[in-house]
Amino acid sequence: MKEYNAVSRRKMISGLGAGLVTAAASRSFAAEHTSTQESMTGTELQNPVDKFPKPPFKSQSQPWPGLASKMEPRPDHGEESYRGSGRLLGRKALITGGDSGMGRAAAIAFAREGADVAINYFPTEESDAQEVVALIKGAGRKAVPLPGDLREEAFCQKLVLDAVNGLGGLDILVSNAGRQQSHASLLDISTEQFDWTMKTNIYAPFWIIKAALPHLQPGSVIIGTTSEQAYNPSPDLYDYAQTKAATMNYVKSLAKQLGPKGIRVNGVAPGPIWTPLQVSGGASQEKLQKFGGQTPLGRPGQPAELASIYVQLAANDASYANGQIYGSTGGSGQP
Repeated sequence: MKEYNAVSRRKMISGLGAGLVTAAASRSFAAEHTSTQESMTGTELQNPVDKFPKPPFKSQSQPWPGLASKMEPRPDHGEESYRGSGRLLGRKALITGGDSGMGRAAAIAFAREGADVAINYFPTEESDAQEVVALIKGAGRKAVPLPGDLREEAFCQKLVLDAVNGLGGLDILVSNAGRQQSHASLLDISTEQFDWTMKTNIYAPFWIIKAALPHLQPGSVIIGTTSEQAYNPSPDLYDYAQTKAATMNYVKSLAKQLGPKGIRVNGVAPGPIWTPLQVSGGASQEKLQKFGGQTPLGRPGQPAELASIYVQLAANDASYANGQIYGSTGGSGQP
């Protein structure tokens, strides 16, 4: 009888323990299920017209190339908003101009999607670059900062080698860095200025892609940053607009050349985006104060709004996108 009672108590205690475990598991599952439901249904509609700042903007100027951290308002690169889902897990990316603008937005997004990221930037942009490095590391990924002047062929070659060595390989190349200076008249552009724009926007991608190709395996991607200026040039951006038309063209040309090798080449064509390009000589003060106001959304875009485009073009599930130019212009039209 005593033995029976002991067995009964053991069964009761065992059953009670199992019940508690089951209850705890049920609560955990319920909480997880609720969290999943909230994540699936909790995204509210956002009016794109009111989502980010509109003009008029404060008159402001910085020495080239400018710092995002000193802009008013400060650009949004997705620092707080971008959430990854492992779409680029294990990938290795090099991004030029990765300290600010679309390059910074892409770097943040790539890292939160699981990629290790090397960023290039002009040495005077170190403070902005270190913020990006911290964000990449905060996502649990490797960050490789590579400052230097893209106008030098030797540096561009070293940049690729340092990225490959630092990352342990390379399979995403984002050629994003660019120089933009506003000049009311062609007569105001010196040969030195013209050469600077061409070297940064045209020569550098040529040198970098050429150096990177031996390291790119089938499945790798190249993404160029072009612009609506390639299709609808502004009168005060004579030299810059030419380089963006050339970028659009090399994307389409290389896509045909490299497609058979399994390497995809695409481009992103932003409209007016709030970046240091604008406050460091890329726009007149009059144009800056009204910047983006001419678009159907009535405002400039933020770099964060383009991050998902770079991710999509880099991801394996975009395997049939090749030679494409993806626009993000706030409704202004082309491409």
